[in-house]
Amino acid sequence: MAGPALLEVTALVKRFGALAATDGATLSVNSGEIHALIGPNGAGKTSLLAQIAGTLLPDAGSIRFQGHEIARLPAHRRVRLGLARSFQITRLFRGLSALQNVALAVQAAQGSSLSFWRPVARESALFDQARAVLAQVGLSGREASLSDDLSHGEQRALEVALALATGPQLLLLDEPLAGMGAQESAAMVALIERLKGRATVLLVEHDMQAVFQLADRISVLVGGRVIACGTPAEIRADPAVISAYLGDEALP
Repeated sequence: MAGPALLEVTALVKRFGALAATDGATLSVNSGEIHALIGPNGAGKTSLLAQIAGTLLPDAGSIRFQGHEIARLPAHRRVRLGLARSFQITRLFRGLSALQNVALAVQAAQGSSLSFWRPVARESALFDQARAVLAQVGLSGREASLSDDLSHGEQRALEVALALATGPQLLLLDEPLAGMGAQESAAMVALIERLKGRATVLLVEHDMQAVFQLADRISVLVGGRVIACGTPAEIRADPAVISAYLGDEALP
């Protein structure tokens, strides 16, 4: 069962000249749920996620996380509070193994400088944590593989591992299925399903079949505003949502 609101976004506005990326966006994410954020192309989904993560500061509005106002906090402070994000385009430490990638993320979460790799390499407990995270995302046996040598789906799973290594209360996933084939998509859906009960998830995803399979609740963003929020069944039957998707994406 999902708990009370972990994240509350209220009247969030971000403009780029005359373009409103978010135009009074309001939504809440309950503790323990997988909450999907969907909408037509250009609706402002990634901009909203970036404002929640702290990589883009809003012009107006409120972002409350665990009851604390964070709208003006820098991204690294939000990570320390329990927010972690994956990106549309995979961002990994190139030239390092999967295990080293996650070990660096664990180290950063513990407040150590990333420049001190040599002493970190002697800390077996840190690497034990990294191996456990890799196992959680299905990458056991790939610890020694360089990130560049992993398949696209494995790289996306590794990026989720980097986020999980920070011990997040809320995991922001930005199109984790992007560019995947059917088999890789199924593996990522299974991974996200395994996160239930371990972390609250706010998911931005274009694959509607995956969204309706995974989400406890769905918010629909159109023109920078949330026009509907509800269970998958409620969203599937909402006339405003159906209208917003005509000619763009059909709901399953």
